[in-house]
Amino acid sequence: MTTAKQEIKERDITGLKYFEQLVPLLERLHDDGCKRDRAGNRHLHYDQYCMLLLLFLFNPIVTSLRGVQQASELKKVQKKLGCQQASLGSLSEATSVFDADRLKAIIAELGEQLEPLAQDKRLSDIQQTITLVDGSLIAALPKIMEASWRKATDGNGMVKWRLHTHLEILRGVPTRIDVTPNGGGEHDERAMLAAVIESDRLYVTDRGYAKFTLFNQIVTAGSSYVCRLRDNSVWTVVKENYRNDAAGLDEIISDEIVEFSKGSGLDHKVRVICLRVNPHTNRGKYRSGSSGVDSDGILRIATNLLDVPAEVIGLIFSYRRAVEIFFRFFKHILGCRHLLSHDQNGTYCAIIACMLIALWTGKKPTLRTYEMICFYFTGLADEDELMQHIDKLKSQEA
Repeated sequence: MTTAKQEIKERDITGLKYFEQLVPLLERLHDDGCKRDRAGNRHLHYDQYCMLLLLFLFNPIVTSLRGVQQASELKKVQKKLGCQQASLGSLSEATSVFDADRLKAIIAELGEQLEPLAQDKRLSDIQQTITLVDGSLIAALPKIMEASWRKATDGNGMVKWRLHTHLEILRGVPTRIDVTPNGGGEHDERAMLAAVIESDRLYVTDRGYAKFTLFNQIVTAGSSYVCRLRDNSVWTVVKENYRNDAAGLDEIISDEIVEFSKGSGLDHKVRVICLRVNPHTNRGKYRSGSSGVDSDGILRIATNLLDVPAEVIGLIFSYRRAVEIFFRFFKHILGCRHLLSHDQNGTYCAIIACMLIALWTGKKPTLRTYEMICFYFTGLADEDELMQHIDKLKSQEA
């Protein structure tokens, strides 16, 4: 027998003074979606909607859209967030009224405020900004009628969104995320990267981004790349810098300047470094294994960086796990495996939440830190205990 969830009370909502710091950042969104509201009847504005979504992300007591609606009825919430009571209909409508792309500029501004984290000294000679690029799928609940139709059609009531993520290793959190429907064409991962290439960056990507035209575009823009190649890649050796066929695990097998097929269209020199790694077999995530692509035990890395030591190239690629760790935090710890919002708003607000944790603590988001912040927001920990946790994090880094 199921019981109704307990109503949210004033005492359940604490820590709202930290949300006051967001008001200047979000106030530019206030008039978004108001053009058709000529009568001035809109009660829920975009900045207020984002604040309520952030409240959902930081307060585990608020677990649903109805919980968000309940929280908006509380005087404390209305005072601190500057909002009125929001109806369930207004919250549902918000996903189609407000322009989620406007949150990208706020994410970029927060990214500029993040202090650089400590890095391996071997990377000090890399002058470009090392940027990890990857994509990941999340599921979101669509509107009820659409969910019912999807469930009847293909047995799945969820919609899938892909997060095209750019994570700077010196900052530890994404500084850019583009959210698109899952699919190819203009939403293909390589097309999305090609559309936003910047100068003076070193893009680190997996084999899904291995495309010669994309390599050319990156170099033309004044940037560089370190990209894993597929196991069946074929090339001709032009110059052999190093070779050791007896290399052991995590050791370099070869370092070569290469040429690909004549039709590749590459307009610059390419270097391929091969390293010995543990072979991987896809056993499926439900059979005590990951669902990743099979590997033959050789990591093939293509780059246009001709003078950087091979071991440093290998080190740079190893940082790719940082973006995978972020996705794990985002989906499993922050609670974003399924989002309240069926469009990009919920996703971008979740990214802002991650960046706020990094700004408040000066560290990359972790489970322990997120838990302590949640304890504070629910009143289980006081501000002194939260600050002690943050000070401890900073002392560990010193």
